[in-house]
Amino acid sequence: MRIIQADEITKAIREMCIQSNLYMSEDMKDAIISARKDEEGSSLASQILGQLEENLKVADELQIPICQDTGMTVVFAEIGQEAAVEGGLLRDAINEGIRQGYTEGYLRKSVVGDPVERRNTGDNTPGIIHFDIVPGDRLTLTVAPKGAGSENMSRLYMLKPSDGLDKVKQVVLSTVEEAGPNACPPLVVGVGIGGNFEECALLSKKALTRDINVRSSLPWAVDLEKELLDSINATGIGPAGLGGKTTALAVNIEAYATHIACLPVAVNLCCHVNRHVRRVL
Repeated sequence: MRIIQADEITKAIREMCIQSNLYMSEDMKDAIISARKDEEGSSLASQILGQLEENLKVADELQIPICQDTGMTVVFAEIGQEAAVEGGLLRDAINEGIRQGYTEGYLRKSVVGDPVERRNTGDNTPGIIHFDIVPGDRLTLTVAPKGAGSENMSRLYMLKPSDGLDKVKQVVLSTVEEAGPNACPPLVVGVGIGGNFEECALLSKKALTRDINVRSSLPWAVDLEKELLDSINATGIGPAGLGGKTTALAVNIEAYATHIACLPVAVNLCCHVNRHVRRVL
């Protein structure tokens, strides 16, 4: 049994919260640069993407968040079954890391402790934490702060199996079209297909943390990712919703087994920042 100290987890989460809010991942940065070159024929779209590039440089130089909405912190914790946490509870260690990251990193605190009473907790806790037991003796942590603009435009559909793939395509495209500029395009579109009501939503969230240059392991999903990306970009919504060829930078699909009477589809939209950082302890 390999021992992982709780304070080591807290330190990692603290650093990851700050890192994910100040620096964009390389896959997303490269995608924006590439999209700007593709938009040369549209001066406004190219200009907006250029401003996004400049924003990344300013955030780096001044050590300030890429976006003022530093999100509600989502954490995926994959725990090796041969690992044990010592010195505190895993959930507490993660939330303490979030608290330290958001207070000491001067990040905006956006979490209210009760959805009706709406009083801010003052330190961006609690986070949304998903645990999974995996083989091995390591702890893999993924921190993915998620802002409200794109989250509010996300949708979940309980389709019938007879609706088929055409209906799946339709609801993904209609979700993006309904969102328009409100989800801060260019987007990354996470799609979950299968499972049940809650698993489908989780799949779509996980899909956003996958490198956008890495395609699905399922052949049908690879084809569907490309087809949906082409369809979404053909809408002409464009960067900031002001027109252009780049409405989305990627479509990532994750799938899971489902019931014979079900065809759940979840569409989790994310803005161009698509913050996520992964570490293995």
